[in-house]
Amino acid sequence: MAVHYLARDRPAPDRVEWTHLTPPRDAAEELAAELGNGSFAVSADLAEPGAAQRLAQEVAARAGGINVLVNNAAHCESPDSVESLTAESLERHYRVNAVAPAVPAVLIAEVARLRRGRDPLSVVNITTDAARAFPGQTGYGTSKAALEAVPRSTALDLAARGIRVNAVAPGPVQTGWIGADVLEEVTGIVPMGRVGEPEDVADAVVFLASHQARWITGQVLQVAGGHAL
Repeated sequence: MAVHYLARDRPAPDRVEWTHLTPPRDAAEELAAELGNGSFAVSADLAEPGAAQRLAQEVAARAGGINVLVNNAAHCESPDSVESLTAESLERHYRVNAVAPAVPAVLIAEVARLRRGRDPLSVVNITTDAARAFPGQTGYGTSKAALEAVPRSTALDLAARGIRVNAVAPGPVQTGWIGADVLEEVTGIVPMGRVGEPEDVADAVVFLASHQARWITGQVLQVAGGHAL
């Protein structure tokens, strides 16, 4: 298994804050060691032209092929409201959230090209229910909405080749970004009464990538405890 990471975050522009910082190389290598079975960490900045192709080629060469692709890279910054929106901010969001995993001949198409024969290949994109309703996250939400269109388009193009493309849309998930001061407020807007845990999303991804979902393609599975329905 390959664990992709970004070697380092770019400095944020003036009056812009990166909402989430990327895990460092050490964290990616620790995860790869925990996974075992020849897992390894690999770096690529998906905001750079050509990076997606190079990443797919390196992983295929080192792993011997790719059977599952999980597009989990994301860019999120603040402020991100209508009032603060700029063309530069939109470009930063779309380049990572939509362009790298979505545009033909980029990541999905490259992985499909590298597939060995008729080996199973499942693609799972991680979007967000901010694509449906999340005030104050205009660039992030709209770029993820564009990514949600990917299963519906690429799934049709790739179905005849036995390649499935789906997406998981998480709600508020506690990965360390929800401080104690806002946890109660966030919990109060989730109908099932709690924020998500990483395992909630991981289980959905594993299902869509597995043989149990062998006749499912082109779908967006919302994993959000009823949030943003």
